[in-house]
This record gives sequence, structure tokens and C-alpha cells, in this order.
Amino acid sequence: MKDKIKAVFFDRDGTLIHEKPGTYLSDPAKVRPYKTAAPALAKLAKLGYTFFIVSNQSGIGRGYFTAKEVDACHARLKTLLKPAVIREIVYCPHGPDDHCACRKPGTLLGEKLIQKYQVDVARSYMVGDKKADVLFGQALGLKTILMTTANGKHHLQKYPDLHPDKVANNLLNAAKFIEKDSLHE
Repeated sequence: MKDKIKAVFFDRDGTLIHEKPGTYLSDPAKVRPYKTAAPALAKLAKLGYTFFIVSNQSGIGRGYFTAKEVDACHARLKTLLKPAVIREIVYCPHGPDDHCACRKPGTLLGEKLIQKYQVDVARSYMVGDKKADVLFGQALGLKTILMTTANGKHHLQKYPDLHPDKVANNLLNAAKFIEKDSLHE
């Protein structure tokens, strides 16, 4: 049996890339990673982490854009984040009213990645800027980091019972937390 890998699961919008809350990204030219994304991923790659993106893309289900447009944004994001390697990007195309199992905080997409890549959940993390990201990570047994970027500050105030393992104001600080936390393995 092959060894399990340690991974970091990222939300996309408002976590790795700039997001204007309430807007939907469908133009690859508008993909703008946060300045701290590249150094954070470099630090985590040196520590041996594998990267995944798990994203809710309800704009597809709402008819705002197509899966092809989302895939083009993802291809652009992967290029912009090089030399970091995103092993796989998965997303839910459904709207919030579809009540599917793949929309975060539903865990179906995470479960599939964990099984497919033999992820050691006890040594892995979920990083996002919304309540759904934290609940998704917690339900899978991952340690969670809530970014206070796009939606994070608002979600901390709106949901006082939300308890991520760490609150970080940028990706580099999230990576430093993971680095420090992984020393205790």
C-alpha cells in the first residue's frame, strides 16, 4: 500500500484569488491571485504538501456562465500559480437550492479527492474564506483555516459559533500556521 499524502485543500474565490463578493468570475483575464499566494504555495510545497482546489461554482447552475468558461479560468489560475502544482481542481456546478451532496459544505468532492489520492486527513488542511469552507473541512476531519479576505471577516461576525483552527489575514500567514502546526506531527 502506498503512503498517504498530506494535502492542503483551497477554496478558489476570495482565498487564492481576488473576489468581489456577490460577483461571478467567468473571464480568465480577470483571474488575479493574491500577492501572498505564490510564496505561500512555495513554502507549503517545500513541506511536501499536495494542493487541491474545491470550489462552489453556482454561476453554472444559475446560467451565468458555462463549465467551459470555469475550466478556462482554472487553466489560467494554474498558469499564474506556477511553479506550484495544483494536483486537481474540482467544483460543484449546482445552485444553492439544488441541495446536492457536492456543494460545500457537502463533502462529496472532498471525499472523492481523499480516496483517489490517499490523503491523510489528520495531516491535511482546508483553507477558505466562508463558513461553508470551514464546515466542509471539519466534516472531513481536516484542520481548517478561515481567511479574512473577501468574505472571512463578515462570516466571523455573522457566525459566532464558527470555530476554525486558525484565522489568517493572508495566505502566507496560513502557510506559516501549517508549517508550525506540522512540526508537531
